[in-house]
Amino acid sequence: MTLKIRDIELPSNVILAPMTGVTDLPFRTLVKRLGVGMVVSEMIASQSMIRQTRRSMQMCKGSPEEYPMAVQLAGCDPSVMAEAAKLNEDLGAQIIDINMGCPVKKIAEKSFAGSALMKDEIHAARIIEATVKAVKIPVTLKMRTGWDDTNRNAPRLAKIAEDLGIQMITVHGRTRMQMYTGKSDWAFIQSVKSQVRVPVIGNGDIVTEEDAKTLLDVAGVDGVMIGRGTYGRPWFPNQVQYFLKTGQKLKDPTLSEKYDIIKGHLNHMMEHLGEHTGMMMAKKHIGWYSKGLSDSASFRLSAMQSTQYSELTELLDSFFSKQIELSQQDLHTL
Repeated sequence: MTLKIRDIELPSNVILAPMTGVTDLPFRTLVKRLGVGMVVSEMIASQSMIRQTRRSMQMCKGSPEEYPMAVQLAGCDPSVMAEAAKLNEDLGAQIIDINMGCPVKKIAEKSFAGSALMKDEIHAARIIEATVKAVKIPVTLKMRTGWDDTNRNAPRLAKIAEDLGIQMITVHGRTRMQMYTGKSDWAFIQSVKSQVRVPVIGNGDIVTEEDAKTLLDVAGVDGVMIGRGTYGRPWFPNQVQYFLKTGQKLKDPTLSEKYDIIKGHLNHMMEHLGEHTGMMMAKKHIGWYSKGLSDSASFRLSAMQSTQYSELTELLDSFFSKQIELSQQDLHTL
């Protein structure tokens, strides 16, 4: 199933969620290459963006193969959000996404941005209006169901956003106060869908293909956004879109195929981030990639203690060679 955001048609209705410290350029391009409808940048603070800090410029950098790529911005000042959106449009972004869903304390409480904006619909409206008016490209919105269980105002805010020109709305099915505990309330997302005509995307707790199908059925939404379900599984969004289209499941990549994917991903991280930052990011992803494999705990410990990329790749080569050998032995015993 395709999805349209104003004049931009996506090849599928499965979207990679923006995730701080995860959806950088190497990860986005990898997921896009493996198969997904759209990718979204890490959340970028609008103040940092207009100052064009090294980190913010690195975070918003895109590549042609990502098209269409959305840049997600967070902030509490309408004029700053507008300026940051225009800057990203000038830099080549195809879509601007406004973050009104981040629950972390630094953003929501100290900066009064992210999910905190759901507590002040008038101010949230000012930010949406300023951002939409600042650019010619589509502007979308990501939010939660509300601040807490006594104020689940996502349906009302969605209608305000649509009236101000927002072209797509993504709802994570938890309140801010839930953080990532409990379960995503997919049924509540339907109450947002019923209030607006623009596409609504459901988000939260999609870790199997069946989860995505259930969310679509329960909430009646136009698509799904997958976040933590992609940890160590950049091929998962493609499995989801294939399942939604055919009702059939794609097998996971073989160990050899996973090994090639991981090596390519790590090499791209080093090129994009440099060895120091790249090593920190690589170790995080290696932890996810190796989960569930034989003797992975001792491998992760050695990987975390490595200090040079050459050392890390040697450990990775040795570990996956053993995994592939073990899998072949298992086949021979069948």
